[in-house]
Amino acid sequence: MTDTALPHPRLPYAERLRLPLVCAPMYRVTSPELVIAANQAGIVGALPRNNAPDFATFDAWLARIQAAAEAQPVRAPYAVNLSTRFDADEMERHLTLCARRGVELIISATGDPSELIRRAHGHGLQVYADAVNLHFARKAMAAQVDGVIAIGAGGGGHSGTVNHLSLVAALRREFTGVIVMAGAVSNGAAIRAAEILGADLAYMGTRFIATQEAGAPEAYKQMLVDAAPTDLAYTDSVNGVSANWLVPSLRAHGLDPRAMPARDPGVRGHAHLPEAVVPWQNLWSAGQGVAEIHDIPTVAQLLQRLEAEYHAAAATPVFARRAAP
Repeated sequence: MTDTALPHPRLPYAERLRLPLVCAPMYRVTSPELVIAANQAGIVGALPRNNAPDFATFDAWLARIQAAAEAQPVRAPYAVNLSTRFDADEMERHLTLCARRGVELIISATGDPSELIRRAHGHGLQVYADAVNLHFARKAMAAQVDGVIAIGAGGGGHSGTVNHLSLVAALRREFTGVIVMAGAVSNGAAIRAAEILGADLAYMGTRFIATQEAGAPEAYKQMLVDAAPTDLAYTDSVNGVSANWLVPSLRAHGLDPRAMPARDPGVRGHAHLPEAVVPWQNLWSAGQGVAEIHDIPTVAQLLQRLEAEYHAAAATPVFARRAAP
């Protein structure tokens, strides 16, 4: 943010951000290096707990992120994506560690976030909860969530079907907290569009997979460069969560996106997939923002580009009035 930026009514950390942007936590993709690079570039970085094989590794990763953040003259916040399915002891154990390691934000994805919100607030942590529609947003709001991540149509690993134009506007009418717009955000103009629609932050996932610091396989990154929105299949047939999947990735593992294996309705998991798909995480997801991915830069290079696009969009007149004849 510039020195002349106005205080943000809902983001106490706004003046510590270069752009109103979150580098979304991505399963098996987000590494500590990606979070550190995002923070050093001046945006919110977010680490999924599930990416660490055990609690000790998770602690070590957070310690590295904390040390890197404390070395910066301006410290952008960093977040952790925690499961809502932890039992009480495990939830307390993780939240205590997060508070000790300087985490400011907890991100909740699927499941009822009520207990996580209550316990996180007890540790002085804010919680932002994913919501693909108003039904889930209202549940989080009733639990006193601090922010709602409004996942519109076109997102990647966890996507909804409601258009951003409708979802963000409807949510803003009911919610006075932080709104994060997610889904197909891949350039600076989209970050600016999120603000115009009424959101406080934009959520960017797929674009950060195709960066040098991301922990994704190089073949995955190149597939994003080569892909178009028509190369995506929206389905819940992989693991029970509706998401967009890269068709070339599905076909590489013998799956036909037009005839995916049937699974038991309402049951998450991948037991229905053929044995050739082991593990199922080798199937790769992406959002419709792949249309804007043409290279694999460093995070610093990407942020420089996003910042220029954002300010160009902010300076562009929406409508030029012409003098009456």
